[in-house]
Amino acid sequence: MLFLALAVAAGFAALGQWQLERSVSNGTVLARNTETPVQLHTVAKPQSPVDEISNGQDVTVTGTWVPGDYLVLSDRLNRSTAGYWVVGHLSTDAGGIRAGLAVAMGWTPSKSAADAAKKSLAAKGNTGQVTVVGRYLPSEAPTDSDFLNGKQSSLAIASLVNIWHTDDRDGIYGGYVVIHSAVAGLDRIDSPVPSSDVEVNWLNIFYAIEWVVFAGFAIFFWWRLVKDAWEREQEEALADS
Repeated sequence: MLFLALAVAAGFAALGQWQLERSVSNGTVLARNTETPVQLHTVAKPQSPVDEISNGQDVTVTGTWVPGDYLVLSDRLNRSTAGYWVVGHLSTDAGGIRAGLAVAMGWTPSKSAADAAKKSLAAKGNTGQVTVVGRYLPSEAPTDSDFLNGKQSSLAIASLVNIWHTDDRDGIYGGYVVIHSAVAGLDRIDSPVPSSDVEVNWLNIFYAIEWVVFAGFAIFFWWRLVKDAWEREQEEALADS
């Protein structure tokens, strides 16, 4: 029984070590150069979520603006100041991919300035191919928005599908780009370098502690069996005497 208890405890200890190693490996920082722009289609694909390779990566992408698909987002913080974003629909044409891409074109604290920038951009119509450079970020979660009154606060790609007037042959990208040079009448949107802090997976650490407790319980179970057997022997010896 001792050997069995030790074997079970060793198995539980090994599982605890495995969980601990997973918590460390999951927190490992991915070494990559996010500040050197790369072609968007080399790190991301349409109809796919933003992964750890493309998240926060500076990218360059070529395409044409869709005139009727500009919109204004409210409640957008820029260096802790609330304001508005102007977002455009770029129909990309690179690497043989024709896909829609949401582009945050600039920020302003004034609703009237945002509306004016949107109107000015729409009035220019199709300006031909352009190349934008910015940081590629994942889609935000949809929030309660007043679409009837033209109010929207989150840049949720799933919501844009229902707003854009033009469909793209290869679908849309799962993230959006914040351009580094704002359009006329707007300020640059702050898009800091992605954090490289290691995040520890506390759930895996909790599981590791559980396995250690189970290993201790296996030894305790053997000790309890031995103690009960010894007590019975003592009681039988007293009864015989």
